[in-house]
Amino acid sequence: MIWNETMECMSREDMRKLQGIRLKRTVERVYHNCEPYRKRMQEKGVTPNDIQTIDDIAKLPFTSKSDLRDYYPFGLLSVPMSEIVRLQASSGTTGKPIVVGYTRNDLNIWGEVGARCFTSYGLGKNDVVQVSYGYGLFTGGLGAHAAVETIGGAVLPMSSGNTEKQIMLMHDFGSVGLACTPSYALYLADALLDSKIPREEFKLKIGAFGAEPWTEGMRKELQEKLGIKAYDLYGLTEIIGPGVGHECEYQDGTHLCEDHFYPEIVDPVTGEPLPPGATGELVFSTITKEGMPLLRFRTRDLTSLNYETCRCGRTSVRMSRILGRCDDMLIIRGVNVFPSQVESVICEIPQLEPHYLLIVDRINNLDSFEVQVEVKDAFFSDEMSKLMELKKYISHRLQSVLGISPDVKLVEPRSIERSQGKAKRVIDKRMLK
Repeated sequence: MIWNETMECMSREDMRKLQGIRLKRTVERVYHNCEPYRKRMQEKGVTPNDIQTIDDIAKLPFTSKSDLRDYYPFGLLSVPMSEIVRLQASSGTTGKPIVVGYTRNDLNIWGEVGARCFTSYGLGKNDVVQVSYGYGLFTGGLGAHAAVETIGGAVLPMSSGNTEKQIMLMHDFGSVGLACTPSYALYLADALLDSKIPREEFKLKIGAFGAEPWTEGMRKELQEKLGIKAYDLYGLTEIIGPGVGHECEYQDGTHLCEDHFYPEIVDPVTGEPLPPGATGELVFSTITKEGMPLLRFRTRDLTSLNYETCRCGRTSVRMSRILGRCDDMLIIRGVNVFPSQVESVICEIPQLEPHYLLIVDRINNLDSFEVQVEVKDAFFSDEMSKLMELKKYISHRLQSVLGISPDVKLVEPRSIERSQGKAKRVIDKRMLK
């Protein structure tokens, strides 16, 4: 199903024309209404008259998360405070949060792009959708909430936590869709099993999972444990929240709502644009946002873009699964390691649960690297030889994928702390020394 066929199936030529018109309008807005942008553009010798087509976007300066912190809380607004109707913020746990302001029209656009996402998953006005993202300053809960309301579905605004009640109402209210982080979905899957309520009594069919990286192995695990089809829901607080991109029924890349959020791929070191299909850092420009537009915002996400028309009929550009974040990358003994690489190995080994923890430390000036991973109940054995054989196999697989051999520690089922929000996968003790 397609929510907005005009925009989602627009020709590449027409889309680029529309993007150019909207970019020019946004550049004029920030230049005249936001002093930090005006100063940055003047430093580069750029004026709104220099922006005529979407290709001219390369003339503009980048923005980053540090800019949002530097101008906290409202320094990057491009409208008077009287036009801001919603304030949200990042879920960061340290320092000042990233603040985002929305106008009434911004909220309408958020509902629209969210509707595209949830419609593409097969949800509609006859469905109950359980929103188990956190509500409040975090954009997850209210973003998914608006998406469901826009398509005319019934929202069950659970937020995260209170897991027993989550399962009870999922059963009693007949939730068809579940929106939450993939790690919390795994937590709910275990709780559903513990509830002893037969799976066939639930109507759950579709999961909209995002707010943290997850792998194809994690998708398979979720689909098997919950008996659903699991879709990626992509978004960033800085850009708008959940709704920036979504998968379709073919699960062959994340369709980006590029009529609102223009994507680029650049070299993460030099900032130079990379050709179509190349893997690099994802950069977004919000070309319709009024309250707090961001131009060339460096997401730190590493991915690639595919401009071919999808089998679903959408022409919107598709983003490949995110490899990781530039700032999530661990450098261990000179080797670049992404947590997603570890997860991909763990999820392909049937004896293991998809719960793991990476612990990095520095001992006697040398990096240590431990991977803790849970063994499933059925395979957790007192036979030391079998566990040692499994440990050796995991180490070999991680060595072949990572190029570095970690110390694998097998732990009992459910011994690694579960998260009801974003999962904590890495403890880097080197940062504390």
